[in-house]
Order: sequence, then structure tokens, then C-alpha cells
Amino acid sequence: MDIIVCIKQVPDTTEVKINPETNTLIREGVPSIVNPFDENAVEAALQLKEKHGGKVTVITMGPPQAAEALKTTIAMGADEVVLVSDRAFAGSDTWATSYTLSQTIKKLGKFDLILCGKQAIDGDTAQVGPGIAEWLGIPQVTFAVKVEVNDSKLTVERMLEEVNEKVECPLPAVITVVKQMNEPRLPSLKGMMRAKKAEIKTLSAAEIAGDPKNLGLNGSPTNVVRIFTPPPKGGGEILAGEPDEIADKLIAKIRERKII
Repeated sequence: MDIIVCIKQVPDTTEVKINPETNTLIREGVPSIVNPFDENAVEAALQLKEKHGGKVTVITMGPPQAAEALKTTIAMGADEVVLVSDRAFAGSDTWATSYTLSQTIKKLGKFDLILCGKQAIDGDTAQVGPGIAEWLGIPQVTFAVKVEVNDSKLTVERMLEEVNEKVECPLPAVITVVKQMNEPRLPSLKGMMRAKKAEIKTLSAAEIAGDPKNLGLNGSPTNVVRIFTPPPKGGGEILAGEPDEIADKLIAKIRERKII
């Protein structure tokens, strides 16, 4: 079974920096991590490989430093990794990103299943996985908490707001996974040694045959108009006393403001 996992290197949430001219994230020189949801996708792929055999290939689009994220997946057990890196990709929105990743997948050739984390913690859009499926013209199932492979189809349990839903889906397909799916394994010592020595295969925009009008900031139909820090909320009021007293004071405040 040939499984492809798409991951993203994201800034450490305490180290987010914005370019004031382009309103895009500054990634170079910023401490980064593998997007946590993508680690669940890698773990899901490794478990499916252990059960059904095959190969796990991990790809990411980003600057050269994104190679470190790929090395983390090698240490976890990925068989192959590919970095898609080119200045032409800078400033990509989710539309351009999903196009670039889909072109990369076409370049790699045969695959049975594509796994993605449900969303990236820096953008929180949950659009790239479904976008890849649309570009490739294959089925998609989102928010998966369990995946089973039966011959040429999948049985997927997906998490909704109040219940879980079980659906069947033919292969090949794109699945996005939630954190409740598994607990990502820690890199093994052998894996870390392998990752340290690994040479990361890198593909450019020309090598994936990407159409320039679909790449990067110029190929992105959406753009960030303004970024600002929300003003701090005004000071609240702490109600002291016994529970019954606090309840009476709270009710009085609510009535005073004509909320009830």
C-alpha cells in the first residue's frame, strides 16, 4: 500500500512573526515544529503500513528549513520524504498550496491513500486536504478518527459535533485526521540516526510542472488585507462571598443590565 502524508512545518505558537509589508508569516529563522495534527496523520500512515505493508512517503512545501520537519517523520518511521521548495511558492494561500502539493503527488506517481492533518495550527482553515482531493479528482473524507482498509475501499469513522459518522470510500482517496485518532509515536534512536544521515530530496516549481499562475502569492485568489492585535478586554468584577451570596449578586447584576 503506497501512502502519502502531507505535512506542514508551522511556527512555534509563541514565536509567530508577521511581515508587515506582505501580511504573511515570517518563517525563516523562526523556531518551528511539525504541525501537531500532521503528526497524527503520520502515525496513522505508519500503523496502516504495519498492518497492510507498503511504503509511507511524506511531503511538505516550504523553505529549506522545512527539511527539519521531514527529518522528524523519518525518525518516526517514514520511508521516503520530499521537500517542495521554491521562491515561487512564497505567500501561497490554501488554494495555491493544495495545487502545489497535488502537482507534487502527480510527480511522485502511484499512490493508494493520501493522509493530512485536519488543519494547520497557524492557519486553522482545514482547506488544504480537501483542496488536494479536488485538484486530483478523487474522494475525500474529513475529520477521521478511525480508518480501516478493506481491499479497494476504506471504512472511515469521522468525528462530527455530537456524533461520529461511519462512511465507506473507494481508493485512492484523501483522508484528514483529528488528534483523537491516535497518539503519535516518539522517534526511535535508530530512526533519529537515520534521519541525521538522510539526504532530503527537493523539488522545484519547474520539476513539479507547476503552472506559474497557480503558484505563490500571485497565484493565490485570497489575500490578507490587515493584521492587528485585538484590544485588551476591559477589567471585570470579582464577586466575593459565600456561594449563595455570589449567586444573588450575579443575578442582581444580570437584572441590572437587563440581560434577563
